[in-house]
Amino acid sequence: MNSFIKYHGLTILWALFVLVMCCANLGDVSESPMFFPGFDKLTHTGFFFTLVVLYCNGAIRQQKPIPFSYKQAVLVAIIAIFFGGLIEILQLTIFTWRSADWSDLFADSLGTCMGLFSVMVTLAARGYDKK
Repeated sequence: MNSFIKYHGLTILWALFVLVMCCANLGDVSESPMFFPGFDKLTHTGFFFTLVVLYCNGAIRQQKPIPFSYKQAVLVAIIAIFFGGLIEILQLTIFTWRSADWSDLFADSLGTCMGLFSVMVTLAARGYDKK
């Protein structure tokens, strides 16, 4: 457990931050002229992109000699999308001042896929450089 916290502590903190931000009562912030119409979806995408990159970073550092596999990438995607779905269910049932939305879950999934893609491309580039 201590090893898991060592490598995934920042990921856990980020996940808690995402949970708080997605369930907080922000009032009429979305109607502010500072934000454009798709700002909420962009925020969801960025939150989950960062979450996946941090999770993958922890997983890669935790198992240093073993390369990051596609099986692990699929597991990360499932966990992240499940977390996004959980947030939407919480917004629907408990945090009723927020609205659960399929497009938010799509934005979460898109951020997850973008994060995984960037990690996999980076790892492939590092492996290519060594050859």
